[in-house]
Amino acid sequence: MNVYDYSAKTILGEEKSLGDYEGKVLLIVNTASECGFTPQLEGLQKLYETYKDQGLEILGFPCNQFGKQDPGSDDDISHFCERNYGVSFQMFSKVDVKGDNAHPLFVYLIKEAKGMLTKEIKWNFTKFLINKEGEVIDRFAPQTKPENLKNAIEKQL
Repeated sequence: MNVYDYSAKTILGEEKSLGDYEGKVLLIVNTASECGFTPQLEGLQKLYETYKDQGLEILGFPCNQFGKQDPGSDDDISHFCERNYGVSFQMFSKVDVKGDNAHPLFVYLIKEAKGMLTKEIKWNFTKFLINKEGEVIDRFAPQTKPENLKNAIEKQL
C-alpha cells in the first residue's frame, strides 16, 4: 500500500485518485482557514510555485476538527484560499483527519509516520512528505514553516 491507493473528493466535488500523482513528490497538509497557522498557505503556495515544474504537488485537506477553525463550506474555503493567499495547488473537500470518521488517507499517513508524542494529528497544518514512489518519507509539525521544508523536498525531487 502507498498513497496512490487512495482517492479523495476535490474541493470542487470531483473524486480524484491520488494515483494521478504517481511519480510526483507530494506534500499533504491538513489546512484551516481561521487558524494561527493559516498564513502558512502563502508559504505553501510559494513552495508550489518554486518546485511544481520539478515535480512537487501540494495537496491541501481542510479540516474543522481543531478549534472549529474551518467552519465554512468547501466553496467558502476555496474562495478564501484563492482570494487571500493565491492558492493554486490542489485543495480537497473538508475531511476529518482523526477519530472514527478519519479519511482513510490520513489513517494511512498516521500509521506510516507517527508524531513525536502521539500518533494522532494534534493540530492544523501537520505536513506529510511523500516520495515519487508514494511512500511517506517524513512528517512535520504544524509549527514547521513551509520554507523550512525546502531541503527535504529537494532531496526527493
